Amino acid sequence: MTDLIEVRVSNLAGSALDWAVAIALGWRMVRVPRDIDGNNGGEVLAPPEFSKDFQFPPCGAVPISYFLRRWSGDWSQGGLLIDEYRGSAQHRPGLAEVVCYCGGPEGAGIWCYGPTALVAFCRGFVRYKLGEFVQVPKELMP
Repeated sequence: MTDLIEVRVSNLAGSALDWAVAIALGWRMVRVPRDIDGNNGGEVLAPPEFSKDFQFPPCGAVPISYFLRRWSGDWSQGGLLIDEYRGSAQHRPGLAEVVCYCGGPEGAGIWCYGPTALVAFCRGFVRYKLGEFVQVPKELMP
């Protein structure tokens, strides 16, 4: 079992933020069978369409973030979320350099800040779906 820690959504970035987005989207933990050497069994966070027939690599550890996407750092992935949830992000001139964007899904009534439009939107999405604090694996925090 992975050690989870509680983190304020406004402090999430990178893989930890992507993890929280996955949870907000309904992803769940699934068991990973032991590899051919009898080692490395455990759990990973998997999307709702995960199939029990999925074949994990036959040898070597599978990280808990094996299926994670880079919603907060890759427009080809995060941009799709903004479209799907009719979200927006806007530049906030005059704010400190680390919080120059704010964003969130349509109708949420919640705006979160971030250094990029994707980070701001993802934080707003997570806060709207899960609240001000979320649990993420300790190993994903910087």
